[in-house]
Amino acid sequence: MEKRNTIQKQLVIDAVFRLANHPTAEEVYEEVARMHPSVSKATVYRNLSSLSEDGKLRHIQMPGGADRFDHTLSIHRHIICTKCGAFADAPAFETQMLDEEVEKSTGFRDVTHDIVFCGLCPECAKKESEHK
Repeated sequence: MEKRNTIQKQLVIDAVFRLANHPTAEEVYEEVARMHPSVSKATVYRNLSSLSEDGKLRHIQMPGGADRFDHTLSIHRHIICTKCGAFADAPAFETQMLDEEVEKSTGFRDVTHDIVFCGLCPECAKKESEHK
């Protein structure tokens, strides 16, 4: 069954594209509400979930932090600064073998993964070296 493409869905996806910085659900809600105050937080959250399930947005689960949403659907990874929380795209290296090995060793099927690297962003590294 095909899902409807509602005005609210379009507002949510437009907000993610406008923000273009891997926004959290709260940031997407704030962006939508800024232009359309009548749209509820529940509507934004529900549409983020639906758009992710439909493959129109990428849902990035962040253990210990707020999940993020990405409009770039091509294969890539992410990196987060451990000091300031800056979040960015990182190149993807071949990891198909990793999925296959996990399938073989666990018996799970259709294994996928999402990698988020952690480190100091250039700005924080510069500040840190200036203080030494």
